[in-house]
Parts: sequence; structure tokens; C-alpha cells
Amino acid sequence: MSKRLTVGVVGWALIQCMIISVPKAMAAPSVPSGVRLMGTKVAIQVFDCSGMLCGRVIWLKAPLDPQGLLKRDKLNPDPALRERHVCGPTIIWNARPIDPSHWKDGWFYNPDDGTTYRVTMELQSDDVMMTRIYEGFSNIWRNQNSNPRSHGNRRWCPSSKQLGLLRA
Repeated sequence: MSKRLTVGVVGWALIQCMIISVPKAMAAPSVPSGVRLMGTKVAIQVFDCSGMLCGRVIWLKAPLDPQGLLKRDKLNPDPALRERHVCGPTIIWNARPIDPSHWKDGWFYNPDDGTTYRVTMELQSDDVMMTRIYEGFSNIWRNQNSNPRSHGNRRWCPSSKQLGLLRA
């Protein structure tokens, strides 16, 4: 009987250890924060937003329109947002982590065409994040690789004040 009691105590201790370790195993993966160059025309600052992956435009290769003014979100379906700058807003949101290197069910707003698409993301290495942007079915997509870039504490999107100083 004492042998059974010993097995029972050891078994109980193992169950407690398993219960204690489950929350760590189920902890949400961290978002690979930082700046990622997507193609050659835009840099996105990736950040954690309530445990999900989000991203905002922080640099544009060509931030000015033909009149020399900061580009505006002219094609946005919401008329109230058509005057906001293209450089600065969050354009990737609610990408839900499914493991430490994959996010799905997110959204991507493209200011070039005013359309919001679905997005999934995969961190393939520290240097490459594959972004699948799609509309409707996920088997019809556009792939976009992004590479990390250091930005220090600089603000890459010029402010209207900085733009005025550049023109003076």
C-alpha cells in the first residue's frame, strides 16, 4: 500500500508540474518588432498591438505628389480619411499569431488602390518575412518579401514643417 501511495504522490507531482508548465507553452509568440523594407518603395514599422502583429508606414521612397506636397490617401473609400498622409498610418493590423513565425487572418490596407486585403505573414529568417496579400481566397495572392532595416530614433516620414524647411 505504501508503494501505491508513493506512485500516487509522484504521479500527482508530475500532473502539477504539467499544469504549471502549460501556460508557458501556450504563451503568445512575440511579434518581430522593427522596421522592414517592403520592396524598394516603402518601409513598415512592425509592432505588437494587443498580442497581434501590426505595421505602419514610416518611410516612402517618393513621399511627395507631383505638386511637391506630402502624398495623401486620396483613394481611401472613407472620404473622411482621404486627406491623411500616406506616410504614418497603420496599414497592417490584427494579424493573429499561430506559432512563433506565422501570423494569419490579418488585414492590409493598400493606399495605392484604396483597397483592404487579407494578409498572412511568415518570418522565414531574421532577414526575410514573407507577406501574402490576397483578396477572397488565400490561394490567389501576391507575395512580398521584406527585409529588416535599422532606423534608430529617426522619424522617416517628413512632417509638413520639415517639408517647408526643405523648400525654403
